[in-house]
Amino acid sequence: MTKKRGFEIVSKYKDAGINLPVRQTKNAAGYDIESAEDFVVPSMWKFGVLNVIKFIFSKGNLDDAKIKEVQKNIKPVLVPTGIKAFMQDDEVLIIASRSSNPLKRGLSIPNGIGVVDADYYNNDGNEGEMFVQLINFFPFDYKIKKGERLAQGIFMKYLTTDEDEGGLKERQGGFGSSGL
Repeated sequence: MTKKRGFEIVSKYKDAGINLPVRQTKNAAGYDIESAEDFVVPSMWKFGVLNVIKFIFSKGNLDDAKIKEVQKNIKPVLVPTGIKAFMQDDEVLIIASRSSNPLKRGLSIPNGIGVVDADYYNNDGNEGEMFVQLINFFPFDYKIKKGERLAQGIFMKYLTTDEDEGGLKERQGGFGSSGL
């Protein structure tokens, strides 16, 4: 029997004791996705509240070096999961935040959700390893422990328009590559 959808461990983490995602209860929609390693999500305020306020009030009129420093210090991080997901061509894996993340940990997925397309699996860029994009809005760094649940993955079917021709290109890489 051919498998339709599921998770696998990427080769980089084959012997690292990674857990495949599981649903915690019978009626849970999401599969809990864990961190593949200890990881620090820096506070977005580490750059300094006053520096952020200065940046906002300068309306972007800062020199290139200062802008790069701001971007470096308040951007999201990609937390490795050590897993990849396979699914049917008309399916997508939605990565959603765990409900406790913002309240208890100060962590949020900055774009609301993550989208893992079927053609991300085994791509040339990173073997299809999934990462959870997080931003920490608490005033202190958050230390994620290996095996800590970061997000939940929900497999879904999707619809296309009547005129859809299925895309014009093949995926050419890993995380964030389909937007090129």
